[in-house]
Amino acid sequence: MQITAGNVWMMVSAALVLLMTPGLAVFYGGMTRAKAALNMIMMSFISAGIVGAVWVLWGYSMSVGKGGGFVGNPFASFGLQNLIGSTDLIKAGFSATFAMVTVALISGAIADRAKFSAWAVFVPIWITLVYCPLAFMVWGGGMLSPGGAVSRVFGPVIDFAGGTVVEISAGIAGLVLALILGKRHGFGQDPNHRPHNMPLVMLGAGILWFGWFGFNGGAATSADQAGLIWINTMAAPAAGMLGWLITEKVRDGRPTSLGAASGVVAGLVAITPSCANISPAWALGLGAVAGVVSSLAVGLKYKYGFDDSLDVVAVHLFAGLIGTLALGFIALPVDGKGGGLFYGGGLQQLVAQIVAVLIALVLSGLVTGVVGLVIHKTMGFRVSREDEVAGVDVSEHAETAYEFGGLGQNQFSSFPHHLQPSIVIQPHRVRDEA
Repeated sequence: MQITAGNVWMMVSAALVLLMTPGLAVFYGGMTRAKAALNMIMMSFISAGIVGAVWVLWGYSMSVGKGGGFVGNPFASFGLQNLIGSTDLIKAGFSATFAMVTVALISGAIADRAKFSAWAVFVPIWITLVYCPLAFMVWGGGMLSPGGAVSRVFGPVIDFAGGTVVEISAGIAGLVLALILGKRHGFGQDPNHRPHNMPLVMLGAGILWFGWFGFNGGAATSADQAGLIWINTMAAPAAGMLGWLITEKVRDGRPTSLGAASGVVAGLVAITPSCANISPAWALGLGAVAGVVSSLAVGLKYKYGFDDSLDVVAVHLFAGLIGTLALGFIALPVDGKGGGLFYGGGLQQLVAQIVAVLIALVLSGLVTGVVGLVIHKTMGFRVSREDEVAGVDVSEHAETAYEFGGLGQNQFSSFPHHLQPSIVIQPHRVRDEA
């Protein structure tokens, strides 16, 4: 079978999206305390490893199919053997990279305190019971896809690259797991719960922005559509960064590097579902709104007492909701028909988007709650207080991110030898925790 430009573009895009998971690992790793940086990075890497295997065996098969139902047949393309010689293998590889980064996003909500073994058990179960059904429903021919049961009743749902499947599902899952595991010791009081390495955070945000052009653009079907997706993927995060920084300046008196990185990601999240369906001007407005709202939403964890360590709820859940629901107002008409309320399209599109959001919230929230509680009550999802204070890098991996001849060892003299890290790096103090 002759290779086409479309096939090449999808493979290149898949490579870009694959890079996003290590990019997220660096982004999250810099945001944690120094003694938890490697564990945070490892949670992203193990997600990629596990999902890669699951996707080949049954994940892809579950995410595609016929019949407009809830999930595909896991045995229809088990092992992908029947796809050899078909361009569907390219689609399978492309979709695998989405699943990898989606579950890795969740890990930021439980940074510094989760057992690595428990996380490794959670990943394949969540991908199988949450991500695969949502991917099937929205993109694989299921009930939210064009012609599906929900679309026939409420109208077509728009989610080009993953507002519901990726961002909302990961955001609500992060909130649920954060509630199950509870707050870190000293949360809201200990200033050392701040990012320890801002250059890593900025680098990770840059890698994410770079990879997101493949994330949003990989499924483009024409040059015209690809151009709109590209410019929107540039515009929204740019405006998101500006919105977040302006909010910090007004609220706190100074803009921060963490705010710049977080604003970029908030804008990327918001444009994900709508990248092919709104104008560049609206992309700027959408990104700016996402940056402002997500910045303000960070404070909710202190107000309501849930410890979302790396702001998964504020950045991914809130910005995902904004981007998905905004389509009910600003979606462009197709061939002069439909569109959002601002284009005279009526309420149909908004209702369809609300239904899709509710399905994603309920499915991911309930399944995450059940799976998280079962793991927490059986093998335990959280490390001991002693291990958390010593650092999960040492207790979970017997490694440290920084090795400079044992500087700071005396600070841990009261702990067993196998839990004593070789160095303590004081975190970079950026974001106030009040």
